[in-house]
Formats: sequence, structure tokens, C-alpha cells
Amino acid sequence: MEKTVLNNHLECPVIGIGTYMLAPADAENSVREALKMGYSLIDTANAYVNERAVGRGMRQSGVKREDIFLSTKLWPSEYENENAVDETLERLGTDYVDLLYIHQPAGNWLAGYRLLEKAYKEGRAKSIGISNFEGKYIEKLQTEWEIAPQFIQVEAHPYYTQKELRRTLDKYGIRLMSWYPLGHGDPSLINEPVFASLGRKYGKTPAQVILRWHIQMGFVVIPGSRNVDHIRDNLNILDFRLTDEEMKQIAELDRDRRYYHRTDEQLAQFAAWKPHFEKA
Repeated sequence: MEKTVLNNHLECPVIGIGTYMLAPADAENSVREALKMGYSLIDTANAYVNERAVGRGMRQSGVKREDIFLSTKLWPSEYENENAVDETLERLGTDYVDLLYIHQPAGNWLAGYRLLEKAYKEGRAKSIGISNFEGKYIEKLQTEWEIAPQFIQVEAHPYYTQKELRRTLDKYGIRLMSWYPLGHGDPSLINEPVFASLGRKYGKTPAQVILRWHIQMGFVVIPGSRNVDHIRDNLNILDFRLTDEEMKQIAELDRDRRYYHRTDEQLAQFAAWKPHFEKA
């Protein structure tokens, strides 16, 4: 498995499996099967309400905990809960995570970041990050952080390459982890002629070409699926490499088109909403 080195010298796999919108039973099955196939990066969140299922899938896989890179996110209503990290770890059934995020720049997100820094110092989080933050929030956070984040998790795909944000990330050595890596399954993106052409050249599907593009952009990518065949196909992208010219062709698709939009009103709602966590 290819890995990337973070700004704290920790290594992270370049591709993993996301569990957003997976019901607990599906998350458990997908995580178990993915780990058996050779995945080692697993991503979840408080808000996905499947952390217990992810933990079960990890244990059922037979893969050692130290060979798994586990990522989760604290939800805004948990930012002022001093027990939020302990409660998250309890749901996952582990005494540490490899990456711990704050999920949204909502509510008292600086208090949430302080929880991450505390967990990092105590070894309960091997790396920390921010999710769904734009550059303006990062610049504000930079004046307050004691420990710089290793990751940001945001929407990214060939229609939305996060050019402006990446300039900010480069200043601090923050790695980008991309969600909606296939443009939320938008057929207009997946059916772009360049991906069909490159797929024929390399014997890959358009989706596999797009996922390979993410890796060569320096992103870590976490496509999610409940379909075992899709999970297997998503991992089968490490045996070819796009040329510089092909990467330039794909770069021409950037339309600054995003699929996820968030308002200040929604941020206020995020701060008030509390996930109904799974029962033990």
C-alpha cells in the first residue's frame, strides 16, 4: 500500500474507505471486507452514527489494530464536552485513533480543536485535523493553534480541485483528504471523454482513473461503498500512473463546481444538533 508522510512524520495510506451514509450493518460489513482486501485506512465520524459498527468490522477482520489507520471526527455539539474523545474511543472500541478531526467550523470550534490538541499530547490521537474548513477559518485557527493540523478533509474532485485552499495548505504542510472524490457520482464527471480514453489505455474504469488522479494530486482519497465489488475496484488503482500530460488534460476540467454547499444558518444548526449515538 502506498503511503504519504504527514507534517508530524506519521505515515498514512493514500487510499482508504469512507463510511459516510452507511447504515451500521453496511459499515460493519464494508469495513470488515475492505480490511481483508488490503485496505488499512478507515474513516468515520460521530455524525455518521456508525462508529460502533466500524469498530466491530475492524475486530472481525482479523487485522491487527496497529496495522489500521483509523480516522474519526468530533461533531460540533461535542466540542465543549470534555469527555467527547473518551466517549468516541469507547464507541470505536479502541484506546486511540490515528486521526481525529473536528467536523465543521461550527459552534465553539476552537474549544473542539483544543480537545484534539489534548488528545494528541496524550497519545489518544496520533494526528489531528479539520474538516470542511475553508482558508479563512484556517488562517484564524493558525493564530490560535499550539499544534498544526496534519489533515484537512474537504470536497475535492476534478471539477473542484481546491486551488485556492491548497495554496494555504502548502504554507503549513497540511495534507488534503478528499471526500466526494467522484463528484458525488455525477455522471457528467464520470463520463468525461478523457476518463474513458485513459481507462481504455490503462485497462481501468473511469472511476479508477479519477481515484488515481487524486493520489497523484497528493490527496488521500476515501471513496465509500457498501458494494464489495466496488470496494475492491477502488483499491485496484496502484498499478498504473498517469503521465504529466494526462494530468494536465484532467486539470482542464476544473470548473470550480462543488456539490456541497453550507450556509451560516446550517452551521448554527450543526452546533445545536446532537447525534443519537448507537447503543452499546
